[in-house]
Amino acid sequence: MIAGAVVLLSGTAAMARQADRYLVVRCGTLLDVPGTPAKKNVTLVVKNGAVDSVLTGLDAKASIPAGASSEELNLSDQFVLPGLIDCHVHLAMEFTPDMRLRMLAENEVDSAFRSVMFAKKNLMAGFTTVRDLGAGGEVVVKLRDAINRGDVVGPRIIAAGKAISVTGGHGDPTNGVRSDVFGLAGAEDGVADGADECRKAVRNQVKLGADCIKLTATGGVLSPSSAGLAQHFFDDELKAIVETAHAMGRKAAAHAHGVDGINAALRAGVDSIEHGTYLDDESVRLFKEKGAYLVPTLLAGETVSANAKVPGYYLKVVADKAAIVGPRMLEMFRKAHGGGVKIAFGTDTGVSTHGENAREFGLMVKGGMTPEQAIISATITAAELCGMSRLVGTLEPGKRADLISVRGDPRADVTLLERVGAIVKDGAVVRGADGD
Repeated sequence: MIAGAVVLLSGTAAMARQADRYLVVRCGTLLDVPGTPAKKNVTLVVKNGAVDSVLTGLDAKASIPAGASSEELNLSDQFVLPGLIDCHVHLAMEFTPDMRLRMLAENEVDSAFRSVMFAKKNLMAGFTTVRDLGAGGEVVVKLRDAINRGDVVGPRIIAAGKAISVTGGHGDPTNGVRSDVFGLAGAEDGVADGADECRKAVRNQVKLGADCIKLTATGGVLSPSSAGLAQHFFDDELKAIVETAHAMGRKAAAHAHGVDGINAALRAGVDSIEHGTYLDDESVRLFKEKGAYLVPTLLAGETVSANAKVPGYYLKVVADKAAIVGPRMLEMFRKAHGGGVKIAFGTDTGVSTHGENAREFGLMVKGGMTPEQAIISATITAAELCGMSRLVGTLEPGKRADLISVRGDPRADVTLLERVGAIVKDGAVVRGADGD
């Protein structure tokens, strides 16, 4: 019996060795850790989806055991860097002028099918990890699970589920619609008033599978509401949301435009401020004191500003807000960056077009960052904010093998990131060297 057991275990071990999967990437230039010098003419070895080693030379011989499967990817004429991370997307939607009409004709199934397409567009743009900050129902939570199982092609997803909002605030899904048709939203929909309801709303999203918590600390641009852009939650409600999220092991991301809401959310201990349009010197001080991150979403500002000029694109109440907020975003970014605030890359894609996320890089450079600082924000800093630094953000041994390539040096021309070549996620080639 013992001998038989030994044979069985040995056979299992042999099968495990045979199942090892290797990818050997020949890199003309490798920026394995953004912010440090790039490596020329190296070979990146990937084992079972994780970076195994970086060898000197394009022709370096990787030690691959007999029986293991292996694949080569020749990027000897390309610049290789970690897969990009977008800390603010909405995979279940893309804003169009007929969006309010579609609410009457479509349901969560339509949203689910659309989210599969949008997820793939994000991945094919070079974003191997995204943080989805708000979707109706459980669409994106289930999409995350489907991608993790390998059923669907898409980026790694950190999902917030439904955003937490006040009644009538930005994020209340029944704003501007007939109550006799849509009813009134409650804590199960993420709409909460009072500290106790806020705690319940957070706990419910965690129960449904949320990886992080999104809250709307102020009014928003695209909600059909004239409630303004100032603080919506009271301080005790903000504290209840953040403390509950943290108690359940989740980070809290606060949508915030007005300075009163920004500063109140920072004092409450949120982990990030999304947008931050009207931040001031006190905001900068609080960001640094609390260790919070800014996710600037400059592309969203540019997008809504442009769309507001198109007659009929938005409702008037939305267009009026968009025309004011959009042009302020770059000024806000300059202030935050100049003040030393930690900035993590995020676009609010879904407000803008899916797959065009990398346009944010050019706006960040226009706002005062160097191209390399912008790259760091979308790799190392974004991974820190998402709590995933041990997994992604660099191409160091032990981390997941998420990488992209471009032709040319994006540290000299950051717009090259709008034209990504090869894409690898978890050591699997999503797109090859020639864009196939």
